[in-house]
Amino acid sequence: MPPVDRPETRYADAGGVSIAYQVFGQGDVDVVIVGGFATHLDLDWESPLWVRFTAGLATFARVLHFDKRGTGLSDRIDDLPTIEERIDDVRAVMDAAGSERAVLLGISEGAAMSLVFAATHPDRTAGLVLYGGMARATWAPDYPWAAPAEAIIESARELVAPHVYTGEDLEIWMPTYADDPVAQEYAGRYRRAAASPAAMQKLFLMFLDVDVRHVLPIVRVPTLVIHRYGDRVVNRRAGQWMAEQIAGAKYVELPGRDHFPWTADSAAVVAEIREFLTGDRGPAPVADRVLATVLFTDIVGSTERAAALGDAAWRDVLETYQRVVRREVDRHRGREVKSMGDGSLATFDGPGRAVRCAQAIRTEAARLGLEVRSGLHCGEVEVMGDDVGGIAVHVAARIAAVAGPGDVLVSSTVKDLVAGSDIEFADRGTPELRGIDRPWQCFAAG
Repeated sequence: MPPVDRPETRYADAGGVSIAYQVFGQGDVDVVIVGGFATHLDLDWESPLWVRFTAGLATFARVLHFDKRGTGLSDRIDDLPTIEERIDDVRAVMDAAGSERAVLLGISEGAAMSLVFAATHPDRTAGLVLYGGMARATWAPDYPWAAPAEAIIESARELVAPHVYTGEDLEIWMPTYADDPVAQEYAGRYRRAAASPAAMQKLFLMFLDVDVRHVLPIVRVPTLVIHRYGDRVVNRRAGQWMAEQIAGAKYVELPGRDHFPWTADSAAVVAEIREFLTGDRGPAPVADRVLATVLFTDIVGSTERAAALGDAAWRDVLETYQRVVRREVDRHRGREVKSMGDGSLATFDGPGRAVRCAQAIRTEAARLGLEVRSGLHCGEVEVMGDDVGGIAVHVAARIAAVAGPGDVLVSSTVKDLVAGSDIEFADRGTPELRGIDRPWQCFAAG
């Protein structure tokens, strides 16, 4: 599916409070995303996961997204907002965007707010989609699947608060990406921009007070409740019970442990929403095929170096190295596909830039006392979401595997495509590439 261009940020007036919002997509149904906790409209678009998720929504809906008062690009406030004021935010955004009726996509804590809006303004609510949500935040005798408030406060103090602005708590929120330093850095930066420590504390206290169970029997709009089976933040029983209390609600349970809908298999979430709203799950994912230069890099002797330095010191070195890789890939107009501990995979639309990026990474790594080997090949790759595949990727990986310390080893295809450049190459013959049927002559870039 085509990516969504970053939309313009506009402001709606909610009783004297400016609410930042964006509109994208051209579908026949309006969908208002009511996010959880704290959001930041601009930084959302730096996440490939978010872009992929919203691109799916935009194929069948006109999507309205906003930062709740006190967070992101919306006005900061001194006091905790009431539920009535937060409902005003939704109404103000809909009015500003010219939306008479919309489906509310309530995510996490945003589910409670969406429920109250639907019960209060059924004339403006075309439906509800509640993902990873809850009707009550804490344990009660008749609500046993949430933790007691005291336990939530204690775990937040010990496990979340020390890491909320570093992103090192992703094991709780999105365990699929818990060991990804890029995801951690982004999460910390996102939260720092979304809410200050004082605002974060107020939002947390407000979350503890969430209890809209009395609203559930009043809701009379089509409702879809989606929950991942292993959600570590909100027990799936909270979603299941919520669906049971809403007349005619449909409950869908998906595999996975991540709390956010745009992580892990977000295509399944989009398909469920699309089918619920349109009756059509949409086309099966199709791989885009493009010509690209694939670059694999790997630190030589990383195991021995880690053993010599110790875990803590090695982690510092590795994180510095990974920042170098991301910087050089960005500088040479590439796209980092994934980071794999001491290795990385990136693609480029120009082979010359790919070779120069590998040379720059080699130079910068040497300043850190590291030796890096790189392998490059140019060919047709399959692009599916954030990942890439195909024979060209496998060839590049196998070339990297036979490269020596400090080598920038390229296939003959790459060498031929950069003919006429100032890059010098040394012939390395035709090494055996495991699992690759045809021989490839390889060259080392100087």
